[in-house]
Amino acid sequence: MPRGMESFRNYVEHDWLKLLIPLGVVFLVLAAGFIVRKLLFAFVRKWAVRSTNHFDIILTESMGRPMILWALIIGLILGLRTSELPLRFELKIEQSLYILWIVSLTLMFSKLAGNLVKFYGARVGGSELPATSLTKNLTQMVVVIVGLLVLLQHLHINITPMLTALGVGGLAVALALQDTLSNLFGGFYISIAGQVRLGDYIKLNTGEEGYVNDISWRSTTMQALQNNFIIVPNSKLAQAIVTNFSLPEKRMALPIVFGVGSDSDPDAVERAVLNEMQSAIAIMPGLLAIPEPTCRLFPGFGDSALQFTLVVHISEFAEQFYVQGEVRKRILKRFRNEGIEMPYPTRTVIIQKTDA
Repeated sequence: MPRGMESFRNYVEHDWLKLLIPLGVVFLVLAAGFIVRKLLFAFVRKWAVRSTNHFDIILTESMGRPMILWALIIGLILGLRTSELPLRFELKIEQSLYILWIVSLTLMFSKLAGNLVKFYGARVGGSELPATSLTKNLTQMVVVIVGLLVLLQHLHINITPMLTALGVGGLAVALALQDTLSNLFGGFYISIAGQVRLGDYIKLNTGEEGYVNDISWRSTTMQALQNNFIIVPNSKLAQAIVTNFSLPEKRMALPIVFGVGSDSDPDAVERAVLNEMQSAIAIMPGLLAIPEPTCRLFPGFGDSALQFTLVVHISEFAEQFYVQGEVRKRILKRFRNEGIEMPYPTRTVIIQKTDA
């Protein structure tokens, strides 16, 4: 057994009563830490009730466990000051506690940065949007790297050879992981470009469509209206032609084409449809009053019918299915009440008699 460990064991075996005061200091400081943590979080939650931000959630999630660890570290340091351990043991323990403190601070700031990005990282047009997991993970990774550099600096470890080795090895890794890195940088570009955001309804030129649920380091997850997930590699999404139905705003125009009999009065048809839409705006979810609905004789003359196009505006893409069904039902009932005929296919057959 090493001499230092043997002397430490002898101290514990023969002078263990001298450890009671240091241990008492540790427990007192730890108990005080629990009390301070409870009072602080209670005050923050009470204050946050009158506020619209997420400060209480950010603080409690980021500092809940580290505060107890900090109280333990402070208690151990104060306990060492009141003990009669040999100086070399005190220095080694304090060095270990300092390393533990740096690690805890790094983890705390990493969690804090992730929560800040989660709640405040993406704001568009004054409205708060959730941040992607890729953005959150990259932010936390930067904080961890900074903490690791600080720890290596404290331990007097030269990081220059490590950086050189990482540079040479990184080139080999980049060549071996081209697809993975392509997805990583594709996801990073999508996240910072702001053209595809969480919650947007998008449609790719390959036919996939849905709400953007998350953007990770490898893929983008879309939730279809059928309530299933579509997972698209970030590199494919970055190269695709994307139709974003949520930009520049979620409101969108919805054209509805219908036809009436050829003998119908076009002006009477337009008045009836627009009047019906004005009464429907107040009671139909998703149907907007501004811009006002319009009805025009377009595309116009069809086979056995006059074809009209009604244009209404809806709050977002998914509302179109409900609005279309309800609008068509209301138009059909209105036409029946006013005697406006719906078109039926007709054919005119001309029979010519020829002399035999």
